[in-house]
Amino acid sequence: MKILIIDDHPLIQEALKHVLAALDPTLELVQAQDASDAHAALSREPDTDLILLDLALPGCDGFELLADLRREWPGMPVLVLSATHDSETVEHALDLGAMGFIPKTANTRVLLDALRLVLSGGVYVPAESTQANNALRPRSVTRPEQLGLTLRQADVLKLLVQGKPNKLICRDLRLSEGTVKVHVSAILRALNVRNRTQVVIELARRGVRLDPPAARVR
Repeated sequence: MKILIIDDHPLIQEALKHVLAALDPTLELVQAQDASDAHAALSREPDTDLILLDLALPGCDGFELLADLRREWPGMPVLVLSATHDSETVEHALDLGAMGFIPKTANTRVLLDALRLVLSGGVYVPAESTQANNALRPRSVTRPEQLGLTLRQADVLKLLVQGKPNKLICRDLRLSEGTVKVHVSAILRALNVRNRTQVVIELARRGVRLDPPAARVR
């Protein structure tokens, strides 16, 4: 397993190195301190399994970097680790395609549980940082198909969670924009939500796991 940590604080990098050793004895950590380092590291290590991103980085907007990472490496889940974890920050990160958000105040157990969840295809959202409050307590694990979605709608859901707009979903799945809009509407109805960020939060609440889509073009 290989994880890229993007954080400019050496003490945080060192602390995460020791904590993450409990995740997998064979774990390989790749380190980056800013956006330039991150892009270079991913070019060298295209088999990275997960990105752990601090939003407060020198010389760049963390949200812009998050959007870039999701666009350029859509197959790599990004888990945000941030000292700022108000509802607006958390929901904006989710809207840009983060598969989870961990406050830096979280303890080791929470961090490891969140990493395991995201690596298995789930979404981690801290309940105290969202307007959903305790509604985010996970239910039993389920699959997209168990939500009443067709296989194609499940594929659209997986790309939607990555933060992709409809036009890119059309390209990746070779569907018309009208068809994608119909699928997105069906997903919102199935989850009883109104927008993409609420989709991510509801998936976290239900403990839904997402496999890679059937077709994807980088």
